[in-house]
Amino acid sequence: MLAEDWAAVACIYRAGIDAGNATFEFEVPSWECWRAARLDKPCLVARDGGENAGAGAVIGWAALTAASPRAVYAGVAEVSIYVDPAHAGRGVGRALLEALIEGSERAGIWTLRAGIFPENAASIALHERCGFRLVGTHERVGRMPDGRWRDVVQYERRSGVVGAPA
Repeated sequence: MLAEDWAAVACIYRAGIDAGNATFEFEVPSWECWRAARLDKPCLVARDGGENAGAGAVIGWAALTAASPRAVYAGVAEVSIYVDPAHAGRGVGRALLEALIEGSERAGIWTLRAGIFPENAASIALHERCGFRLVGTHERVGRMPDGRWRDVVQYERRSGVVGAPA
């Protein structure tokens, strides 16, 4: 993902916010704020396969956020993945998540975590297909701007490569 991708990424993020089952966020941050909160690599976009490689429109994105600033958690990251609703159900999310997993292992990440609203069945199914397992539910952990309390189901995926038992 590059700065010039931000306008498209922000539109996809906005669609996720507006749909109501993707995030507690209610505003899309600036590129600078968003980028400062994410790990450098992997930070990915999916394109629609325009004529030139890398020239197609951005149709999805995936990024990681450090789970903690503490050194002992340096290999633990939180997953964010969003797909343009017009391209949902076409394998974009799976391609992004598989690439994010591969890139995270190259970056030394041993655990990926995903907090998902229980109502987001598509995201849950995607994460389960990519090797994430349910580890619990945070009940009424956050409050939406309209005052509704929301649960978040927690999924994680341990790398079979990084930090695996010898």
